[in-house]
Amino acid sequence: MAMPQNSTGENGFCFTQTLNFSHPSPPPGEAGRTFDAPSGQEPCGTLLSNGTVFSVMSSPSDSCAEPLCSTSPGEEETQLNEGIKFVSTEGEELACGWGGFTPGCLQLFNTSKGVLFFLCVASFLQGMTVNGFINTVITSIERRFDLHSYQSGLIASSYDIAACVCLTFVSYFGGNGHKPRWLGWGVLVMGLGSLLFALPHFTTGRYEVHSAAEVGICGGNQSLPCTQAASSLSSYRFVFMLGQFLHGMGATPLYTLGVTYLDENVKTNYSPVYIAVFYTAAILGPAAGYLVGGMFLNIYTEIGREIDIAPENTLWVGAWWIGFLGAGAASLLISIPILGYPQRLPGSQRYIVMRVSEAHQLKDGSHKKASDPDFGKTVKDLPRSVLLLLKNPTFIFLCLAGATEATLIAGMSTFGPKFLESQFSLSASEAATFFGYLVVPAGGGGTFLGGFLVNKFKLRCSGIIKLCLLCTVSSLLAIFIFFIHCPNMPMAGVTQMYEGSALPGGHLNLTAACNAKCGCLQETYSPVCGSDDIMYYSPCHAGCKEVSENLRNGKKVYHECSCVKETLLPGPGNAEAGKCTSSCAKRPLLLFFMFVVILFTFLSSIPALTATLRCVSDRQRSFALGIQWIVVRTLGGIPGPIAFGSMIDKSCLLWQDQCGEQGSCYVYQNSAMSRYTLIAGLVYKVLGTTFFIVACLLYKPPPPESALGSSDASENGNCDLQEHKPSLPAEEDI
Repeated sequence: MAMPQNSTGENGFCFTQTLNFSHPSPPPGEAGRTFDAPSGQEPCGTLLSNGTVFSVMSSPSDSCAEPLCSTSPGEEETQLNEGIKFVSTEGEELACGWGGFTPGCLQLFNTSKGVLFFLCVASFLQGMTVNGFINTVITSIERRFDLHSYQSGLIASSYDIAACVCLTFVSYFGGNGHKPRWLGWGVLVMGLGSLLFALPHFTTGRYEVHSAAEVGICGGNQSLPCTQAASSLSSYRFVFMLGQFLHGMGATPLYTLGVTYLDENVKTNYSPVYIAVFYTAAILGPAAGYLVGGMFLNIYTEIGREIDIAPENTLWVGAWWIGFLGAGAASLLISIPILGYPQRLPGSQRYIVMRVSEAHQLKDGSHKKASDPDFGKTVKDLPRSVLLLLKNPTFIFLCLAGATEATLIAGMSTFGPKFLESQFSLSASEAATFFGYLVVPAGGGGTFLGGFLVNKFKLRCSGIIKLCLLCTVSSLLAIFIFFIHCPNMPMAGVTQMYEGSALPGGHLNLTAACNAKCGCLQETYSPVCGSDDIMYYSPCHAGCKEVSENLRNGKKVYHECSCVKETLLPGPGNAEAGKCTSSCAKRPLLLFFMFVVILFTFLSSIPALTATLRCVSDRQRSFALGIQWIVVRTLGGIPGPIAFGSMIDKSCLLWQDQCGEQGSCYVYQNSAMSRYTLIAGLVYKVLGTTFFIVACLLYKPPPPESALGSSDASENGNCDLQEHKPSLPAEEDI
């Protein structure tokens, strides 16, 4: 059957060849029939065998082909200075703009690549804020507002709680509505959430640090008044939770409607690459958040105020709030162009009619109900839509596999910097920067590579699930690296007694004969590293009597420390402010295998998402992604940070003491932290492997003879109708 000529390619290329679609011979007088056009005009559309009128639209980027037909002279383009209108055969407005304001210059962006750019910026900002800044500043927020790890885990989970609340509504009604408007308003709400998250910095009093130079030296004034201000600060966690809730509401359309909007407006075989680019931006966002957030943490939270402690000091709180202000403002700005896009892009109709379903075939044939054009437009179809998805075993097990992966990703992204901080004895900013260096190549590269492999090897749905299985097994083997860990830096009174022997039963004993007369307070935690390479709770607990400043690095140096044994000379030793530097020989090995775990975990993300889109009918894709995100967040994203936070709290050796109240954790036991991480990783990776195996075994593809043009579509492996060999040679390259 010959299609209309002189069509425009999806990437703006011009093709003059005739598109040919192989198909069994239709009954005479039906398929292949063209509508009569007025004399002197080309036919306007072709009636396919399913009764659909296939009309080829011109793209706004089309500079070498005129529209195939005009329904009436009144629908011709207006001049550029008056605005451009692209009108579909159904009378649908396809111009980019806001209301009646559709200037010609905006139509340059009214393409799939233009949409991809703005959605990438939005996903980058979302990832940088939610998965970057928040995870980077967790330690600082805990310290500033006296929070426990499980409370900060609850803050992180509030994002997923909001998403679960909104996903059904957004994916069902947004999937059948104007997707760009849902996306634009969502990004705007996300920006408001970022601004709200930074609000506590401006509504609390100044952060007061009692420096060791003032109250921490042996024999100094050790009086430290107890106030109730500390306990009231923890109530600010509800403001953080509300900010995260707005983040979750705003990002809900982004990864459901945004993905399907891209998928609907590009060729099927290009879809995995477009989605991979979109998700790569979402992965690079957290990486940028870790790096930029780490830089901000080197700035003191009270900007412009002189302070005599360094970032290495555990009492230091960096400027955690700056990133949220910038990301919030940027989100408000980027929402404006997204709101201007039409419901579908000009020229996208040809991709819709060329698409052939790979949906899982149900035994009772009920999956055919979703092909009804009127299905899913009213609330009464919602229960039936849910039932169709629940009867799809491949979809269900892909959701469960995604939930297991999400648990590990959410837990490790939230507490990964804290893990590195404890294992390698780093400051919070150094740990955040280290983690960013891991996430950039591993997460971003893995995400893009996953989409590239699906496109490169022309994988069908079952092959995509097998690729996910291979990635999960690879990361399962790599996670055994958590059998090893870096030993804790020796700390007097915490990991060992002052004489060097082990503490009986692991109980703290910060008082010894060398500091008994100093009257040290446990509320003043300011670790120092002695010249004997042992850490002490504070200069006072090290028995130090004098203080000076190291001119090379600006750190304070304490002298006459009676608890520090000088190795070369007899008498008291010295101590320097900050933690002792870890010389763990296992660090390169641990970092390498963490890189491998992150790489293969993210490598399966785009293939799993593509498999989800393929195994359901076209009209259910947005709703299916919404249901999948509900399952992933309910079983993975929400409990993940809370469970990891509780486990990390169990490995705490030294808690903050605020006038008898337990605050945040100062020192963790590295062996216990690695052990808990290993157990969680093994459990969830084994479950994920099992779910992918079951999904692959239960998948039932459509019979080959039922696919329109199946003989040509098999070349692409993704059910996109393929042209004959002489046709569209340039579209082989992306």
